[in-house]
Amino acid sequence: MNNWLKANGIHLAIIGFFVIICFVYFSPVLQGKAPAQDDVLQAKAMQKEIMEYKDKDGKAPLWTNQMFGGMPAYQIWAQYAYNGATYGLKLILNVFPSPVGTVLLLLSGAYFLFIVLRINPWLAAAGAIAFAFTTYNFVLIAAGHNNKVLAIGFFAPIIAGFILTLRGKYWIGGSLTALFLALLIRANHVQMAYYLFLSVLIFMGIELYQAYKTKTLPALGKAVGYLTAALVLAVMVNASVLWTTAEYAKETIRGKSNLTSAASDGGDSNAKAKEYAYGWSQGIGESFTFLIPDLYGGATSINELVKPESHMYKAISEVTGGDPAQTTQAIQQLAQNLNMQQYWGEKPGTSGGYYFGAIICFLFVFGLFIVRSHLKWWILATTVLFILLSFGKNFPLISDLFFDYFPLYNKFRAVESILAVVGLMVPLLAILAVKEAQDGNTDQKVLIQKLKWSAGITGGFALIVAIVPTLFFSFKTANHQEIVQALTQTLQNNTALAHKIANALIEDRIAIGRADAIRSFIFIAIGFTLIWAFLTKKMTAQVAFGLLAFAVLFDMWQVDRRYLNNSNFASKSDLASHFEPRDVDNFIIADKDPDFRVLDLTGNTFSNASASAFHKTIGGYHAAKLKRYQELIEKQFSKSINQDALDMLNTKYIITQDQQNGSYKMQRNATAAGNAWIVPKVQFAKDADEEMTAISSFDPKQEAIVDVRYKSMIDEKRLGPGTGAIIKLESYHPDHLVYSFSAATDVIAVFSEIYYDKGWNMYVDGVEKPYFRADYVLRAAQLEAGNHKVEFKFEPVSYYMGEKISLAGSILLVAGLGFAFYSENKKKKAA
Repeated sequence: MNNWLKANGIHLAIIGFFVIICFVYFSPVLQGKAPAQDDVLQAKAMQKEIMEYKDKDGKAPLWTNQMFGGMPAYQIWAQYAYNGATYGLKLILNVFPSPVGTVLLLLSGAYFLFIVLRINPWLAAAGAIAFAFTTYNFVLIAAGHNNKVLAIGFFAPIIAGFILTLRGKYWIGGSLTALFLALLIRANHVQMAYYLFLSVLIFMGIELYQAYKTKTLPALGKAVGYLTAALVLAVMVNASVLWTTAEYAKETIRGKSNLTSAASDGGDSNAKAKEYAYGWSQGIGESFTFLIPDLYGGATSINELVKPESHMYKAISEVTGGDPAQTTQAIQQLAQNLNMQQYWGEKPGTSGGYYFGAIICFLFVFGLFIVRSHLKWWILATTVLFILLSFGKNFPLISDLFFDYFPLYNKFRAVESILAVVGLMVPLLAILAVKEAQDGNTDQKVLIQKLKWSAGITGGFALIVAIVPTLFFSFKTANHQEIVQALTQTLQNNTALAHKIANALIEDRIAIGRADAIRSFIFIAIGFTLIWAFLTKKMTAQVAFGLLAFAVLFDMWQVDRRYLNNSNFASKSDLASHFEPRDVDNFIIADKDPDFRVLDLTGNTFSNASASAFHKTIGGYHAAKLKRYQELIEKQFSKSINQDALDMLNTKYIITQDQQNGSYKMQRNATAAGNAWIVPKVQFAKDADEEMTAISSFDPKQEAIVDVRYKSMIDEKRLGPGTGAIIKLESYHPDHLVYSFSAATDVIAVFSEIYYDKGWNMYVDGVEKPYFRADYVLRAAQLEAGNHKVEFKFEPVSYYMGEKISLAGSILLVAGLGFAFYSENKKKKAA
């Protein structure tokens, strides 16, 4: 034990250092506070029904009716109890309070990769800090994109597993790769996993070339065999996650439209999908924020503009007579109405740019000059390609090729997110550069010369921006002239004043960019000094690398605090009571009808989950809602509210807000169709377009609109008028609905439940019977005459069979890890 502690003492000390800096950065967690993350709060609202039944039954339902009329719970919250990776994630996230555990994962995972690359521990710590404290990670944490950051946290250890396997440590490398891949997949952020997969493809391509060149193809083949087994095992562990996601994805807004292009969106559906995917594209010039953080103004805000020393504040003060409140209000109105804000890039909005650190960017360039390892070409190829892909609409030449031809690439939005991988590549080459210099394989004079070149390129650029900022950058938005014209009209055609305010805004943006350029220059000088002192032996490696780690931390820490600081935290009690019911909510909650829906028009009905905190709604928020329901929203609710569609969705209450006094009102919808009803007539539609047109004006209680493809499921000869027939919801559970039914003849019953045939089964008196889709999104069935019990059960094979495969995969993974560590320990003892 003492020998083990002695051998690993430095690693334990560094991990302890990581724990300390995380708790210092997130010090509010020591006061019992938690991050106030909007996406997390929205998620809690979405999960309300799921968690209520989980607490009640000990098992979470796989379906929820809390939003969009009803949808699978897979992408909201699901247990996946037989998936071993589920418990791995719980261990990571529950040992330390959020977000300490997440950042520790980023730090320790990257540190593990650098140690595998045989980097000096304190230098490895510097690299881990650079990766973990990349501003994008902290911007994501502030927004509440926890799964995304969690997925990013597994990038480095997965690559470490690959490298170990390629070195011939087949069992330990393969099993660790399987473990971290399983955890990445279970983090359930397919986009991040996909981007890592792209980088791994490049990695393996370069390894293949290297093996061919060095005539080591058999060894590579063996390693690839173990890595393939690791991938299969990770997929097995996550069978239920992947199977349900793949099945569901085809039916969502990421899937194919049910309507024709002209009917669904008034244009080329591919162009619309591309526009959606490219919504957040990295500006080409914005890539210089890798080196100078707020060169493009930072976040979409006015924080710097409302300071009395800002140029814009002074310009507007002349109009407001110097009144602070009026001046601040005027700036806020200009930001809201005319988008006159600090950020001047091309994104619709941003919470912060991508800053990789001035020191790290300087060392990255140094690495381009001196690193000899073939890893450099993988890092460079991945960095260049991914930066080009991040440009999206701003550089469509490459992006369109991937969007149109590369499998699954067009399923993801916010293409700038691919820079998360670049956030690992840049510090990776930077640290490899210092290792190369430490190894002593290059002449000292050459190293110092190239160090000067690197400092000259990065520091020189920062200095030019500081001295002549407008030489390369305009500090104007693309629509600057339109903004000036709109401002002129707002100021009653006072052109001179409009130009003065607009120019003041530009001066403020220049001041922000100049300040950060000077700051980056100083940090580059610090980094240069430390590496120069190490190369000239004026400082030992341990001291130089330790100081480098602290310098990188200090650099990244300061910038991260702009986006995630103590103000982002709130007491847990405040967060728990974030959604407080209004009087109208309490009135509706008092209605004991187990299953009806609410239309809340007081907010963003179809892009906000607040109403789901209290009611089953026809609105809500989810990034992957069902495509058919999205089409219903676009056609029946976007331009005007279709009362017939409200009725068929059993919308019992409508909440509105008085625009004069802000009070909330509740209106009961007397024509809501109920949970289920009998229709005397069926109208067949030849396709989705005709079906959508038909429900635009119809009486849902008198007729059902059914796609002609389901005609064979209806025996019209046996149908009666349904006179005297009764159908009633007797028992409600999100994934198990029970109805009593009585009729003298066969009838068509329509159920006000969302149609999803990838798991919902209908049983009549315990015998499975067919059902079909009606009214575009609902379920319907022909029920036989007599008194019967009708049940709908959500029993997706993808989940239940997937869980069995997950259990088998989890057992194999644990066994593989056990054998790998046993073998490794045996080898060490033998040595």
